[in-house]
Amino acid sequence: KHPPQEVVEKMMADAGFERVHHLNLSGGIVALHMGYKL
Repeated sequence: KHPPQEVVEKMMADAGFERVHHLNLSGGIVALHMGYKL
């Protein structure tokens, strides 16, 4: 089971990614998580 979207965003931020957000696709069945690491 996958963690909630907010938890994935926090995990990415904790790993050093900035401007982390997600985009729900297919009515929420799929979520694309994005972030920048410079």
